[in-house]
Amino acid sequence: MHHTDDPAHTNGDEKGQTVLVTGGAGYIGSHVCKALAKGGFLPVVYDNLSRGNRWAVRWGPFEYGDIGDQNRLRAVLTTHRPVAVIHLAAFAYVGESEHHPHLYYDNNVRRTLTMMDTLLDNGVERIIFSSSCAVYGVPETLPITEQTPMRPVNVYGTTKMMTELVLRDLGRLGRIRYCALRYFNAAGADADGEIGECHTPEPHVLPSLLSACSGGAPFAILGTDYDTPDGSCIRDYIHVTDLAKAHIMALDYLLSGGPSEILNLGTGRGISIRALIHLVQRVTGRSLEPVIQPRRGGDPPALFANSDKAGRILGWQPEWQQLEEVVASAWHWQKKAACHADGP
Repeated sequence: MHHTDDPAHTNGDEKGQTVLVTGGAGYIGSHVCKALAKGGFLPVVYDNLSRGNRWAVRWGPFEYGDIGDQNRLRAVLTTHRPVAVIHLAAFAYVGESEHHPHLYYDNNVRRTLTMMDTLLDNGVERIIFSSSCAVYGVPETLPITEQTPMRPVNVYGTTKMMTELVLRDLGRLGRIRYCALRYFNAAGADADGEIGECHTPEPHVLPSLLSACSGGAPFAILGTDYDTPDGSCIRDYIHVTDLAKAHIMALDYLLSGGPSEILNLGTGRGISIRALIHLVQRVTGRSLEPVIQPRRGGDPPALFANSDKAGRILGWQPEWQQLEEVVASAWHWQKKAACHADGP
């Protein structure tokens, strides 16, 4: 864990505890900020609130701005002098990316390049990047390791891959050191019930299922003809707090001089959509009649992780081992928080 008396962490600078979190008002970003504060860092959230929630910024200063706005970002970097940037600001919906590719290339690639220019100009050289298992596409073997080739099958995954390639090439030149964290499916909510998932519309499976349980729109299974045991997609659901913890470990790793790394973050266990529906019904005690719809473009049949490398390099292990508990944490949040712009 983070110790303020360790000179490697303070970097010889009393303000060495500050970390800029782009997209810190979002679902994963807010959990990362909470974990940063717990670890002795000061998270400064930089977010344009196009997808994030102002109420979710609770553990440090909020700076309104877009990653593509160089003047604004430069001013924020000058004020706060962060030791590192955790870059989560991105559009992240597979279906939307397939219908609006230009939005995704503009935000996730072009503006990220602009941001990288600004970071380099201002001497910020440690970056933790929120990547995705979507970079792998349809893997030939499971579980997926970091050596699995990147062959994305949707625009979202392509934009994440492109950013990783930019980081790789800047890293090769010695301009930056980075950790690219390839998330599998983030799920669940903060155990204290302070923050959780809140999107409008909600594109993600688990909150959509829970919403259907509490009288929201019916849940649609998108495709039942995949090459999986029950025909529905298989995914690896990792608790958002476990994901957040990995960012703090990656930060400590970079601050103590570790070389750039690419790491999978998942549980190593896949569950099908149909099986997840049964689990949700068990946890909530509510019944659910899903609607069957055709496949959506860009969805691989099965994705689950081998995260051994994150264990070796960072000492990271998911603590939320039971998917039932992950679902219960999300259900607790869903019941408590009427999801709207003003917060729960």
